[in-house]
Amino acid sequence: MCGIVGIVSTEPANQQIYDSLLLLQHRGQDSTGIATADGSMFHMSKARGQVREAFRTRDMRSLLGNMGVGHVRYATKGDAANEQESQPFYVNAPYGIILVHNGNLTNTRELTEDLFRIDRRHMNSTSDTEMLVNVLATELEGQIAGRELTPDQVFAAVSQVHERVEGSYATIAMIAGQGLLAFRDPWGIRPLVLGRRTAAGSDRDEWIVASESLVLEAGEYEVVRDVAPGEAVFITLDGQLHSKQCARDPRLVPCSFEYVYLARPDSIMNGISVYEARLRLGDRLADTVTRYTEAGDIDVVMPIPDSSRPAAMNVAQKLGIEYREGFYKNRYVGRTFIMPGQAQRKRSVRQKLNAMSSEFRGKNVLIIDDSIVRGTTSKEIVDMARNAGANKVTFASAAPPVRFPHVYGINMPSRKELVASGRSIPEIAQLLGADNLIYQTVDDMKSAILEGQSAITDLEMSCFTGEYVTGTVSEDYLAWVEATQLS
Repeated sequence: MCGIVGIVSTEPANQQIYDSLLLLQHRGQDSTGIATADGSMFHMSKARGQVREAFRTRDMRSLLGNMGVGHVRYATKGDAANEQESQPFYVNAPYGIILVHNGNLTNTRELTEDLFRIDRRHMNSTSDTEMLVNVLATELEGQIAGRELTPDQVFAAVSQVHERVEGSYATIAMIAGQGLLAFRDPWGIRPLVLGRRTAAGSDRDEWIVASESLVLEAGEYEVVRDVAPGEAVFITLDGQLHSKQCARDPRLVPCSFEYVYLARPDSIMNGISVYEARLRLGDRLADTVTRYTEAGDIDVVMPIPDSSRPAAMNVAQKLGIEYREGFYKNRYVGRTFIMPGQAQRKRSVRQKLNAMSSEFRGKNVLIIDDSIVRGTTSKEIVDMARNAGANKVTFASAAPPVRFPHVYGINMPSRKELVASGRSIPEIAQLLGADNLIYQTVDDMKSAILEGQSAITDLEMSCFTGEYVTGTVSEDYLAWVEATQLS
């Protein structure tokens, strides 16, 4: 999971990209980068850390030009501590390409060999984004038949990219002196939204593509649509939009975890409101809670702020039980799920949350979280509730048990670190220290997210079901990921 944005404007793009990345900070906090294009000249600045601490006035002044891309990184491939693996990535031919990417390629072993043996390209990192920009560059070079680059040549190159790479990828690239290219994998696993506005004092169109719709709304862009799975969009320097379907058999199967946890609630992706989906997750979860708890066994419902709040509100409303905020959140600590390393995640839980004794003392509490992945946060929260005086702790997850690795852009590479892998629900409850543990069912999660949708019939749910939608994820690949990739 990362956050990406690209802009073609009539005004300097640097501040617009910066403001957009602030709105996408929840999608990654390891590092960040901005690149702009001033004619055929690229300018780039990237650093470890969050947006506000990464860019100084001198950095912003150097980012010249009216076209730009930006990225916030949550490392799912490569080394989170290595600043050289921060995005964007650059290659100098053809023309010069700078690229940002959200997702994970799943055939990196094969690509590494092909890029060296066939394409004669050197990789200077373990990042799959560097592989992706080099594959795009190779295929684009093979299409060029003169000095001018046409949209059809760009689209033909993207078609070849789809043939060569596997996995999930929402991608934005600048081609020096030509324009901005955005494309999405044939399954549409990771989100990408297209927006437009009319330039002030002119009738020229300005364009934006970003991971979430809230970025468009904050910049006063009209949400045009989501980039379709397999589609490529090419925007020229003068604001002309060209688009084409570049995949053979595209099918929209978006990631369920976007709606459970990753995205901000005020975003709409693939036509689905994240906030409304989370409310419906609460409705379905309330029915399951009713089946597995005795009447009068819960005095109060409490969320783990912030992403579980909509679900918890609807659980409380449907059960007719008081809703209370028992945990106070320190907003200056980042999202613990996307912090690298178990030790740092565990230490950050108590820095991030504090339990208010007045809300827990002597009560039977139902704590709602959006999901339980490693169990690190959940166990600490149960301990905090007990230390604050809770009489009984029932813990409920608005998502099903996470039993399998996620290989499409979320950092869950190893089954052994997933608390639900190979354990029954009572065993997990004992490990977390909860009196009772309740999970959403897979069917209820799917129906809650897709309610009212006709264009989308399925979701990418591999971490819950073990079924990998691209059909190219083998046991051998999963074993390799577990052996080589750190969480």
